[in-house]
Amino acid sequence: MHPEPVDTRTRILEAAARVFAEKGYHETRMDDIVSASHTSKGSLCFHFPNKQEIFFGLIETFTGLLEARLTESLAAEQHGLEQIEAALTASLRLFSQYRPLAKIVLVQAVGLGAAFEERRRAINDRFTTLIQARLEKGITDGSLPLQNAELAARAWVGALNEIVIHWIYTGAPDLETAAPEIKIFLLRSIGAGNS
Repeated sequence: MHPEPVDTRTRILEAAARVFAEKGYHETRMDDIVSASHTSKGSLCFHFPNKQEIFFGLIETFTGLLEARLTESLAAEQHGLEQIEAALTASLRLFSQYRPLAKIVLVQAVGLGAAFEERRRAINDRFTTLIQARLEKGITDGSLPLQNAELAARAWVGALNEIVIHWIYTGAPDLETAAPEIKIFLLRSIGAGNS
């Protein structure tokens, strides 16, 4: 009995995440992923014709996971400010849980050419739009002062990228431990006081 294609695809992505995290994008060969995933080269090529497509698959997997966690945390709160706080906590927790995958998406994708840069910018735009909508909701419901929500959302995405990338390289600060301080800083930046 053969495993379902989805199972093989998932196994390939999980193996690729381990190999990319260990060797880096440029040093990883398709054969490394075949070996780590315990699949055949034909099976690998059926699901992913090249290394770039595997990398894109990992980026989409992580982005989808992050969006799902954010959507879940946003649905649990009513007001814009509460939604922002919940989303921030959920994001930092996810990065802590999936550090190797975060490294692939945020660090290794940088400088890999136009296709990767286009994908990275599209992801940043998706998260900016998500944050912007919550800021606008906070402005409308009165939990936040009037401000340029798009500019504030882009600043948040940039700040969070820098904090997480520094953590990926150094392990500091521990994201879960630093979450309350990061939250205070970001909330102050949008006029939410000392929440």
